[in-house]
Amino acid sequence: RNMSSAGPEGRKKMRECDGLIDSLVYYIQGTIADHEPNDKATENCVCILHNLSYQLEIELPESYAQSIYMQRRNTSHNDKTPGCFGTRSRKVKEKQQDTPLPEEKSNPRGVESLWHSTLIRIYLSLIAKSTRNYTQEASLGALQNLTAGTGPMPFAVARTVVQKANGLPSIRTMLHASHPTVKKTAVSLLRNLSRNTSLQSDIAREVLPDLVSILPESVPASDILCETTASICYTLYNLTQSNSHNARLLLNADGLPKIITISMNDSNMFSKASRAASVLLYSLWSHNDLHSAYKK
Repeated sequence: RNMSSAGPEGRKKMRECDGLIDSLVYYIQGTIADHEPNDKATENCVCILHNLSYQLEIELPESYAQSIYMQRRNTSHNDKTPGCFGTRSRKVKEKQQDTPLPEEKSNPRGVESLWHSTLIRIYLSLIAKSTRNYTQEASLGALQNLTAGTGPMPFAVARTVVQKANGLPSIRTMLHASHPTVKKTAVSLLRNLSRNTSLQSDIAREVLPDLVSILPESVPASDILCETTASICYTLYNLTQSNSHNARLLLNADGLPKIITISMNDSNMFSKASRAASVLLYSLWSHNDLHSAYKK
């Protein structure tokens, strides 16, 4: 567990170690099957897998990267309509989100297991069944790592979490966890998931009211809660930016007074949360059809 957090070279060596990842996954599968999700060794295994999934997309071996990105290259090569930001226009970005992964192997080995749906379901199972904070946080954190990039792998993992493995109910429960870092990691994972436009309706329907309910009435007095608040605002921004229906959901959940209060904080220490709330307010105002409702 300590070695897996030693940096990129350590992660690379451990990913390449024959049988190591397979053994960790095998052990966790056993404890889940035996209804022992709070086992200390399970916590250690999940923390190792969490660390090995960090920056995975960037650090993937060339052979995997080529097979994963082949389809994306073909897609973006045929769609070079220049937008405000050149070829990285919104259309191209949305097209990349729809690029599928190469077909999953039924028996993944080694590093392939790290983004496989089997391990994704294991993480979701541990989030739902374990009561150990570190196990919950590491499972959420591994999913956060896997959904952090902009390539086809993060978006494929996001689709598995939301649509194939029905993971949102378990993640929603973690929004109300008493442990602040568990809550923070759950929000960060939702922020990553909410970048995928094809999943935004599902996410808003399932967790938007919960996100609003855990927003503080004013800017919180600790760094970790301030970061969580900023992440909530950016997640709500993603969900409502292009969707008037989701913006109305936020309005009906009484989110507006909280967001206004947070945005008006002038303290430098908590500017991250106030800035995020201000960005969200600015975006909400772009829905002209809601102006009269906002004024009320």
